[in-house]
Amino acid sequence: MGALLEIRDLQIRFGAAEAVRGIDLHVEEGEVLGLVGESGSGKSATALSILGLLGPAASVTGQILWCGANGEVDLATLPASALRQIRGREIAMIFQEPMTALNPVMSIGRQVAECGTAHTSSWTGKEAKRKAIAALEAVAIPDAAQRYGDYPHQFSGGQRQRILIAMALINRPRLLIADEPTTALDVTVQAQILALLAELQREYGLAMLFISHDLAVVGQVASRVAVTRKGVIVETGAVRGVLTRPQHEYTRSLLAAVPTLRTDRETPLATIR
Repeated sequence: MGALLEIRDLQIRFGAAEAVRGIDLHVEEGEVLGLVGESGSGKSATALSILGLLGPAASVTGQILWCGANGEVDLATLPASALRQIRGREIAMIFQEPMTALNPVMSIGRQVAECGTAHTSSWTGKEAKRKAIAALEAVAIPDAAQRYGDYPHQFSGGQRQRILIAMALINRPRLLIADEPTTALDVTVQAQILALLAELQREYGLAMLFISHDLAVVGQVASRVAVTRKGVIVETGAVRGVLTRPQHEYTRSLLAAVPTLRTDRETPLATIR
């Protein structure tokens, strides 16, 4: 397998503030890479930079090499019009808060269909609706055809997250970026979404960049993990090795700060260093 996405010396600044300080990472074809770190460590900024979604306030340097349908391109320097052809079609993203990511005044069916027609102008209205319903059925939305015209507030948090996944996958992208996709969900629904993502990744042969602050969650879905701290990757390796034999003090702190069923409730959790 070759590198589908390769990031070299990525640096992101917002004015005088450094969000990312020289990150190097790669995602191979069909691989699930977990990107882990506490809030403010640069995870989401890295993900948003891949798709050019940071906005004009951000200064981005380095290379973001994408091996796409038209050969290798540097997403960091690609013109906006060319990047729009890749964003949502070859690389799709699931955002962490489904209620704010969905348009509250547009039916969920139209939102899913629009993700497809934005990149495939040849689809007729009926074909777009059929494909949108199929995408909703693929993520296990009950009675998808009947609920095509319903609005986001009529769905639970877990169902809204499934709708976002359907929007991301309707174009059959090669890389899926999942930015904290289970943060706002309870534990039971979280497990369902993780199982769904794993199933879809296997079925479609997706590569995935899975972003989380929770090493345990990443351990369920990723084959390899990169640990970020203050905008720098401090440790990377096979997920089982990193979880069982962490080499960096920060990784050990992250693991020690996670409560388990064996945690003594009278003893404070470890401090992240």
